Amino acid sequence: MTTAANTTTVFYRLPSGWPAANIHYQPRNGPWTAVPGERMEPAACAGWVRKAVSLGDATGLVAVFNNGSGTWDNNNGRNYSLGTGTVTVAGGVTGVGDPCGTEPDPDPGPTNNAEVYYFTKSRSWTSTRIHYQPTGGTWTAVPGVAMEQVCADWARASVDLGQASGLKAAFNNGSGQWDNNNGADYALRTGRSTVKDGVVTPAATDPCGPPAPQDTIAPSVPTDLRAAASALTVSLSWTASTDNVAVAGYEITRTGGALGTVVRNTGTVGFADGPLTANTTYTYALKAYDAAGNKSAATASASVTTGDAPPAPPGGTPLGGDPREDSIYFVMTARFNDGVSTNNRGGSQHVRSGNAANNDPMFRGDFQGLVDKLDYIKGLGFSAVWITPVVLNRSDYDFHGYHGWDFYRVDPRLETPGASYQDLINKAHAKGLKIYQDVVYNHSSRWGAKGLFQAKVFGIRDNQWSWHYDQPVQGFEYDGLTIDPNTGKSYYNGDLWSTTEPTGNTCVDWGKPTQYSSPEGYRIYNCQWPSPTSGMFPAQLYHRCWIGNWEGEDSRSCWLHDDLADFNTENPIVQKYLIDAYNRFIDMGVDGFRVDTAVHIPRVTWNRRFLPAIQQHATARFGDKGRDFFVFGEVAAFVNDKWNRGSVNHSAQFFTWKERRGYSADDATAALEQYDYEQAQGTGGQPTSRNAFLDGNAYHAPDHSKFSGMNIIDMRMHMNFGDANNAFWNAKDSDDSTNDATYNVTYVDSHDFGPNKSSVRYAGGTDAWAENMSLMWTFRGIPTLYYGSEIEFQAGKPIDCGPTCPLATTGRAYYGDHLAGSVTASDYGVVSFASGTVATTLQKPLVKHVQRLNQIRRAVPALQKGQYSTEGVSGGMAFKRRYTSGAVDSFALVAISGSATFTGVPNGTYRDAVTGDTKTVTGGSLTANPGGKGNARVYVLDLPGNPAPGKVGADGPYLK
Repeated sequence: MTTAANTTTVFYRLPSGWPAANIHYQPRNGPWTAVPGERMEPAACAGWVRKAVSLGDATGLVAVFNNGSGTWDNNNGRNYSLGTGTVTVAGGVTGVGDPCGTEPDPDPGPTNNAEVYYFTKSRSWTSTRIHYQPTGGTWTAVPGVAMEQVCADWARASVDLGQASGLKAAFNNGSGQWDNNNGADYALRTGRSTVKDGVVTPAATDPCGPPAPQDTIAPSVPTDLRAAASALTVSLSWTASTDNVAVAGYEITRTGGALGTVVRNTGTVGFADGPLTANTTYTYALKAYDAAGNKSAATASASVTTGDAPPAPPGGTPLGGDPREDSIYFVMTARFNDGVSTNNRGGSQHVRSGNAANNDPMFRGDFQGLVDKLDYIKGLGFSAVWITPVVLNRSDYDFHGYHGWDFYRVDPRLETPGASYQDLINKAHAKGLKIYQDVVYNHSSRWGAKGLFQAKVFGIRDNQWSWHYDQPVQGFEYDGLTIDPNTGKSYYNGDLWSTTEPTGNTCVDWGKPTQYSSPEGYRIYNCQWPSPTSGMFPAQLYHRCWIGNWEGEDSRSCWLHDDLADFNTENPIVQKYLIDAYNRFIDMGVDGFRVDTAVHIPRVTWNRRFLPAIQQHATARFGDKGRDFFVFGEVAAFVNDKWNRGSVNHSAQFFTWKERRGYSADDATAALEQYDYEQAQGTGGQPTSRNAFLDGNAYHAPDHSKFSGMNIIDMRMHMNFGDANNAFWNAKDSDDSTNDATYNVTYVDSHDFGPNKSSVRYAGGTDAWAENMSLMWTFRGIPTLYYGSEIEFQAGKPIDCGPTCPLATTGRAYYGDHLAGSVTASDYGVVSFASGTVATTLQKPLVKHVQRLNQIRRAVPALQKGQYSTEGVSGGMAFKRRYTSGAVDSFALVAISGSATFTGVPNGTYRDAVTGDTKTVTGGSLTANPGGKGNARVYVLDLPGNPAPGKVGADGPYLK
């Protein structure tokens, strides 16, 4: 029995001149009717014919129409795709409902119908549904109505709106992946609309329709081509061409120099080419082209000779000084503040991530933006800035900087004229701010490292993969910034792919198809993606294994992730490549390195090669200031115990020590010997230190004779900062196994994790933040704040979700909106002028808190560099600190949040740096009462030649 569910009644609006119509159709997956089809009968309203079609089990049909005399309507060759129920076809537009069910309309159009096309290519969806709500109506049931894939990149649905004038819509793949316009849904009108990569185009042309008429007329030849050289740059100018439609751009052909013939494109009149080779003659010719690809004849050529190369930049000089005197503000440069928008780049994941819909490219902040807000950082009271890696990166989502490609070049997406990396260093130093550069020794990008090894992977530009593999462009090189003249993309990959097996290839089974398919259903080939186990990367330069045990030896010698090709750091070639690269940044005057993934390189390799190279080069170049070069490593140990699951080789404090015995001359062998030796010694056989601890109330000279040269991020304190008291007691427990914990870098959360390995930015509340800060700024170590924490920026938001969600919804969101306006700092923690949004930002309670903490810490040497003790101290977070060196002698008693009593302390006059309260101690006892979460008391002893500073700064929301 046939039911309404598998019957379609088709109403067809007769075209002008058609006396009648036949319908020639095919139920889905069934046979076509015989040509010319079945005659349609007159409908109940003029101009329409109808036909009821039995579909059996089919859920729709494909149809075309003809007048019985050889004239056909086949939807411009694409046929009409119709569903079940009552449908209409009029003027090439499909709809639903009986057009004769109400008062006949002499020319029913798409007024109450929406034809929606959705672009599927960007999301690689093989099935698409539309979930919609007509204006004033109700939503369809989730997941919505199936859309028909009507051509390669587009799915289509015809929506009956009744009397509604539009609709809201969201789209999904039927399997849980949604595009809801980042929660706002899409507002669509009647008629035909397209939705492509977050952009709605109303009254759109049919994206699957026939191509526009071909333009065959070429533009006129450009005239008056002129070339002028200035140093290593050539400027071209000419008189614009004309065209019957429009000139789309100009093709520039350059000959001369080491690259020979190079072709570039520009969409504007005028072009700057460079940097080129010094004292070299180059010849240029020019053609104009239009959007149809028609090109004019070439202009007469113009030749020019470049000048001398400019002198090498003089570099900079580090500020020097004890790093413990500083506090550190940590920024992700690309997300902090946008100084110049022309270097913004969204990359290959711009649409997929949702960043495009927010107009928020991943590379947004830059050095100019950071320079513009150095006074903001100084106004908070910080004297050092830790920035994410600066080398040219290469990945699908590389704004963070940890996928190094060219270690000898600063990423052009960060630099602009007048705001190079050298400019940033120099301008920061001029304001008394140090620059700590994030560096990566462990790995490169998955494509390798330029100048060491560049992976060549199999790529065939067939009808499945041509969209993914860029056509190589002679003379064009990836730099993350420059636009590929063929595709208009900045993320050019034409230098990576090769169908022909390259000379010297070591990848096994080059180009052979595998059993696997991509999400789009395309066959995947061997050697198509970088992998450590395929043989693609030479064992001399890269490791060839995956990490299997994160607390095993393989965690030091295998790949972390398929996007991070693991250097063979025990190889002298790799060592020289990295040492020479980072020496260049030392020469620029950076003040220190934060070392990424330090735990994934054997300690013996650090101690033999990289750490001595850093110290020797910095000292040879800058003397005493070079000796102050600060290195602090990320030894990621996400545990709450003293030793990382019992493995000394994977514990942060382990990396602060020199080796205790000799090993084989070969570094790879030595690494294994060292690992086995130290594991056998166990946690009880590791060296201990008193460098962070007072002897009673007395400071003693620290013993750094066994110091490796690498300090550490205090991972244990970080892990426990969900509660300040836990952080305090856990940190103390590890200090005797660290060479000198007074150099530990401390933070609550970062660009990777929150406390307890939380995946969200810290959201403990303002009071808890204030308490954490009070502890960090007074306890041993160097306090560090991740950008925006001073206003609880993005609290509770996921720190990172890669390209699966917009950056604006994460802990790596753009911060510059909070910094708009002007700010001037007259001293550390002192803002003399602020206007605009940044003035409001500077009034936030934690801003006031951190400003005063920085002022107090700078005024009390014991809080910066002092050893500490809890002997004779009662209370929760309470301790005494002292620093003695030369004429400086500073002794302080600190209580955080709760009251504390200090016994056995020197008699004398103590002055509180928070309130100015003065206490005279005669019996060796002092009691402090902060009286509030986040509040503190810092009683400093008057000593000969070292009077206590008294009250420092003004009362704030917590320190009062």
